[in-house]
Amino acid sequence: MINVTDLETMDRAALIAAWASTFGTPVPKGLSRNLLRLFLATELQSRMYGKPPARIHKALAKQDDCSHRSAAVSMEPGGRLLREWNGVTHVVDVTEDGYRWNGQTWRSLSAIARAITGAHWSGPRFFGLNGKVGS
Repeated sequence: MINVTDLETMDRAALIAAWASTFGTPVPKGLSRNLLRLFLATELQSRMYGKPPARIHKALAKQDDCSHRSAAVSMEPGGRLLREWNGVTHVVDVTEDGYRWNGQTWRSLSAIARAITGAHWSGPRFFGLNGKVGS
């Protein structure tokens, strides 16, 4: 059996051989050496120590489920977005050149959300365009 610590020093040919002996399948096309190492290390550790409990798999799947995300909403000039933040209602108008907020034109909603909150935000998410709004 291959030792996890040996994976770091293996070249691509040795990693491919390790994959074949571990999984019994050819390496998927386009898999980098780093990903080969990660997959092999995970599998070897799972075999040695057991797999994580099902609740961990469910939590990870729920957290990383991208299938529910909607496509980006396209705003037409003349549209208006409203968002209340800390008791202040912010109005953003969609223009031909971008977004107008506080008398200034901005290129992205994310930049406006960052200016409002002082933190990194997805602009569409902040303004509720993808169905999720934080507070």
